[in-house]
Amino acid sequence: MDSCSGNNLFANNLSFYLLRFVVFSNLFPFAIGDLFIFLSIAGVIIYPIYARLRKKLPWKKILLRDGEYLLWIYVWFYLAWGLNYSQKNFYQRTEIPYTAYTPENFQEFVDDYITQLNRSYTPVNSINQDLIREETVRIYNQLSDSLGVHRPPHDHPRVKTMLFTPFISMVGVTGSMGPFFCEFTLNGDLLPANYPATYAHELAHLLGITSEAEANFYAYQVCTRSQAMGIRFSGYFSVLGHVLGNAKRLLSEEEYTKLFQRIRPEIIELAKNNQAYWAAKYSPVVGAVQDWIYDLYLKGNKIESGRQNYSEVVGLLISYQEWKKMN
Repeated sequence: MDSCSGNNLFANNLSFYLLRFVVFSNLFPFAIGDLFIFLSIAGVIIYPIYARLRKKLPWKKILLRDGEYLLWIYVWFYLAWGLNYSQKNFYQRTEIPYTAYTPENFQEFVDDYITQLNRSYTPVNSINQDLIREETVRIYNQLSDSLGVHRPPHDHPRVKTMLFTPFISMVGVTGSMGPFFCEFTLNGDLLPANYPATYAHELAHLLGITSEAEANFYAYQVCTRSQAMGIRFSGYFSVLGHVLGNAKRLLSEEEYTKLFQRIRPEIIELAKNNQAYWAAKYSPVVGAVQDWIYDLYLKGNKIESGRQNYSEVVGLLISYQEWKKMN
């Protein structure tokens, strides 16, 4: 079997099993994956106390049972979704070559990005979930073959609100992919300007994309292709922090200042308000623990850059921009 046929077979099998999980999870109006994780953590902590004090079981047997349960959870995770970590990366799937950074190509990318960001600006004061779903699914279907991502398994993927939104906001998480029941969830505190890009990002994870940088890349490509102004702006706005972070590191202070001053004041104000909004909800202690755990999780699943992987989206965008020039 050639590689193309193998990839098609994998995609078809993934879509088939994914659809079955999605149909099951859609029977519930709440995020059953969040509830499952909460009950599992509570059970692993409470069971040893109960078994020791009430059942008088030896510690060896108690810990063995806890370990056995965690092993089944581990197996379930990889069978349901974790096998995606072994797939090829973006450059291998698309055969788009990686473009190394040069001052020239970075400056060209940044200049074009800021022009498009400013041009796309529109006040976003509400969330139209139906429009966002329809546009996101439509554009993912269009991009599937050329950008190496699976098509959505159906036209109405159901997004759910995170079950423990106040706590999730304390750790700065805006969305997640629930691997056990193949459902994707969004933070209930999301602001209108963040919602479309976050929706597209988490849907990318549902479609088998494990890399955070790649999910950011797909969210950007999907949203910026939309004819809906609010969705398009959300796509450009979603990578502003990554672009400025790279610019701060790679450009001289004078170059960075000139670049920053080119951004519309309304966008700068929105970014500041956005940062203040999430900072007010964030808990440094809880967030630091979550960051450490998530960094270990990413590196344990072959994403060696850990949380730095989020900023690698700029490299993907530059590589794609350079490839488009040649094609």
